[in-house]
Amino acid sequence: MRDNSPAASLLGGFIASFRRDLLIAARHKAELTNPLVFFLIAVTLIPLGVSPEKTVLALLAPGIVWVMALLATLLSLDGLFRSDYDDGSLEQMLISPQSLYFTVMAKVLVHWLVSGLPVTLLAPVLGLMLSLPIEGYLPLLASLALGTASMSLIGAVGAALTVSLRKGGLLLSLIVMPLYIPVLIFGASAVQTAVQGGAIGMQLAVLGAFLALAIVLAPIAALGALRISTNG
Repeated sequence: MRDNSPAASLLGGFIASFRRDLLIAARHKAELTNPLVFFLIAVTLIPLGVSPEKTVLALLAPGIVWVMALLATLLSLDGLFRSDYDDGSLEQMLISPQSLYFTVMAKVLVHWLVSGLPVTLLAPVLGLMLSLPIEGYLPLLASLALGTASMSLIGAVGAALTVSLRKGGLLLSLIVMPLYIPVLIFGASAVQTAVQGGAIGMQLAVLGAFLALAIVLAPIAALGALRISTNG
C-alpha cells in the first residue's frame, strides 16, 4: 500500500532532488575534478615556496591543508544553484507548494559529496607529503568532515544570494569567507592540538555545533536569498 503521508512526500522529494543533482554533477566531470586538482596542486607547491624541511612543514601542515581545503570548497560553490537558475527550474521550485527545505538540503549534500568529501579523503595523503605527524591524521579527517559540511551549508547562502549575477564569484567569496573563519580556526586547531598530544574534544564539539546550527539555519536563509535573487 502506498504511503501518502506528508513525511513520505518530503522524503520522496528529497530523494528525487538528490538523484537529479547527483546525475547533473556526474555529467559535469570537469567541475567535479577542479576542486580536487586545485587542492592537490596548491598543497604540493607549498614545500617549493616555503621550505622542504620536514620540521617546518610538519608545523605548518594543519593550517596549510585546512586553508587549501577551504579554498577548494569555495571554488565549486558558484555552481550550486547556477544550472537550475539558467534553465528556469529554480523559479519552478520556488513557486512549488512543496517544502523546499529538503530540496536545498539535497543540493547541499550533493555538493559536499562531490567536493567536500573527496577533499577530506585526499587530505591525509597530502598530510603525508607535508610530513604531518601520525597523531594528526585522524583529527584531520574528523575535523575536515565536519568543517567541509558546514562550509557547504554556509556557502549555499552565499551561492543563493549571487545566483542571478553572471560573475558573482568574487562577491560570493566576500560573503562567505568571514563565516568560514571560525570553522577554519577550530579545524586547524584540532589537528595542531592532536599533534602536540592534547585533547581535541572541545574543537570537535565546536565544529559539531557549527554543523548542527548550519543544518537548521542555512537552508532557511538560502531559501530567502533565492527568493530575493530571483525576484530582483
